[in-house]
Amino acid sequence: MSQLQSLALGVRLTVTNPVSESTSAFGPGVAKLCLGVREHGSLNASAKAIRMAYSKAWRILKDTEESLGVQLLLRDGAHGSTLTEEGNRLLDAYLSIQGKLSEEAQELFDDMVR
Repeated sequence: MSQLQSLALGVRLTVTNPVSESTSAFGPGVAKLCLGVREHGSLNASAKAIRMAYSKAWRILKDTEESLGVQLLLRDGAHGSTLTEEGNRLLDAYLSIQGKLSEEAQELFDDMVR
């Protein structure tokens, strides 16, 4: 068995706004924060779950929203946060595409290193 066959391939998907001057993008980290908001009901709890400072998580999401021109979170102060309709749609699409790309890329890699 080739040593290459034991390797796993990783694919990093990002969603960007082609007309934005910002380099912020919706990628794996933002997706993880958004998924945490969906699961835990707040950005603070989401940040804590991945051991990130709330201030950093807030800045990342704010920068991403500005770059994409899409509001991802509805913030309700002490009552937490929820994803907007567009935030949910973007997260669902991102997770689905990321999963399909990862599976297909691994299959292609496995076929090529045999």
